[in-house]
Amino acid sequence: MFGSLLLRRSAPLALALVAVASGCGRSGSPGAPAARGGGGGLVVVAAENFWGSIAAQLGGGRPSVSSIIVNPDTDPHAYEPNARDARALAGAQLVIVNGLGYDAWADRLLAASPLSGRLVLNVGRALELGAGANPHQWYSPAHVQQIVDRISAAYERLDPADTSYFAQRRVTFLTAGLARYQALRREIRAEFAGAPVGYSESIFQPLGEDLGLRLMTPYSFAKAIAEGTDVTAQDKRLVDAQVSQRQIKVWIYNSQNVTPDVQRVNALARAHNIPIATVTETLAPASASFEQWQVAQLEALRAALRRATGR
Repeated sequence: MFGSLLLRRSAPLALALVAVASGCGRSGSPGAPAARGGGGGLVVVAAENFWGSIAAQLGGGRPSVSSIIVNPDTDPHAYEPNARDARALAGAQLVIVNGLGYDAWADRLLAASPLSGRLVLNVGRALELGAGANPHQWYSPAHVQQIVDRISAAYERLDPADTSYFAQRRVTFLTAGLARYQALRREIRAEFAGAPVGYSESIFQPLGEDLGLRLMTPYSFAKAIAEGTDVTAQDKRLVDAQVSQRQIKVWIYNSQNVTPDVQRVNALARAHNIPIATVTETLAPASASFEQWQVAQLEALRAALRRATGR
């Protein structure tokens, strides 16, 4: 799948890439090259740096790519944009937003600064996910592949003169850039498929399923932690029991969102000698690429699983 050279240009792409037509701002038809930034390249803005990192690598030296949420200490769910963010989005020819309620602030800023010919790639709509779906789809390898295709197609649409360049960048990213990421996932799946693990929030669910791990934590617990809502007493008791009775091999938690409930389970896991692995919501460190970040987390997870199973 990752080696395919075909780009999807069918109905889902049309739904994902919305050309915002307006009489304001720069002119230009959606099918023609958009206005270029001061540096001579397309201006691309991603709401979050995990999508921004991928967009920058797919663009190579052609577009100017920036991300709004880059600080690992920032909670994207509660982010409040500022005037600088508004200016960045206002001048972008391609905007990448996560959607699914994750960055609704970006929708508001875009509505306030219409630009003729701008393309907006909304990840949730591109993946045809409905309201209430898990928004953390950058942790789904299959969905990352689909968004890579969408970004590449957007670049070709905005800058058709560089189509072959963008096609090659896509192939290089999928086959070389993500090589270690793909290999680690295969290795973990082969060695630990079916291993029971617990996880603090829904961010880990797509990756855990891809790795074939048995996710023991009730999804309602993980969803509540991610959304900042109250965890039910029943879910607390169940998660605590899973740890205390050593029903899980490893506990995985988002170190950027350590609520009192997560702190309690972390302490229980340490008390019962259950290895702990961490994930983060955004790139950590902020200077890492998407694949460097994911590879480091996968390696740490594999090490925790090996400690838990004595392998």
